[in-house]
Amino acid sequence: MELGKKIRQLRFKAGLTQEQLAEKLGIGAQSVSKWENQVAMPDITALPLLAEIFGVQIDDLFDLTNEQRLNRIENRLDMEEDLPQDIFLEYEEFLKTQLLDERQKKRAASLIAYLYWHKMDTYARKVRRYARDAIRLAPGEKDCQWMLMKAEGHAIWDWNLANHQKAIDFYRELTEANPNEKLPWEFLIDNLLADHRADEAERALQHLTALKDSNPILNGVYSAHIALARYDEKTADAIMEELLREHPDNSDCLFETAQYHCVKCEYEKAIELYERAFALSKRQPRFTDELRSIADIYEIMGDYKKAADTCDRIIELLEKEWNMTEEVEIKRVIEEKKRLLAKL
Repeated sequence: MELGKKIRQLRFKAGLTQEQLAEKLGIGAQSVSKWENQVAMPDITALPLLAEIFGVQIDDLFDLTNEQRLNRIENRLDMEEDLPQDIFLEYEEFLKTQLLDERQKKRAASLIAYLYWHKMDTYARKVRRYARDAIRLAPGEKDCQWMLMKAEGHAIWDWNLANHQKAIDFYRELTEANPNEKLPWEFLIDNLLADHRADEAERALQHLTALKDSNPILNGVYSAHIALARYDEKTADAIMEELLREHPDNSDCLFETAQYHCVKCEYEKAIELYERAFALSKRQPRFTDELRSIADIYEIMGDYKKAADTCDRIIELLEKEWNMTEEVEIKRVIEEKKRLLAKL
């Protein structure tokens, strides 16, 4: 439905004449008539007031398809750090209705998870800010330490809280239901290795390796990390060295080898490998993973200037290759650079 016809429909529903609507908008009745007869279009600045008068959202003035509304929700979540509560509730209600549509169910489930994660991340950032303030004021008290630990994903000493059994159960169930899908096997191995459950990880790797689309490089990397989980550093090093000899110009192999050296706190070697991986990457646009890792390493090493300079490289990549200007992601990198420069 065209905008003029939509205004006419909503005006009738609200029980308003053209003159009454025009009076509320502070314009002449002739303007409303022109809108409804498709002679002219309302100025964009009139849309918020029109929506308020009719008791609808601005989007409701247009007949958007469900696909368009889903796209708008995703784009807004990408662009804004904190959604107003009324918008959050509107999106939540719409996405729940889309869960009932088999054609949209998969995307709606993904977006409603994103919506809740977005809200959770918004509150987690607030938790981090105020919990840090409280801890600085009372460093000997434990209550806010726990909140900060959960909000930032800090290390947890107690094994019963730190283990990944719930994730392992979920991905094991997923692999049983979908034995030919590689991602569940990879996530299962990730969580098993995080808990040093090397024997189970090795059995899962055997299943993963048998799949047609499994990645031989990643399979080798997993073998090295299984050796590390058994505290067999010599074997792990030999596996990674052999992979690098076989794939010296493969950006994925270089990236995984860099990560391996990060785990061993061999940071200079890791930076060298991340730089090579980034330079050789054939993806367009390129991901920022290598540069973010390099920035983190420089901060660990206390070189805040190089860490901040690497943030500039990330910003340049996001602007030039991803065409980002106002997205949340680029704003956060700018804030990260400011934080690093403040440490100088």
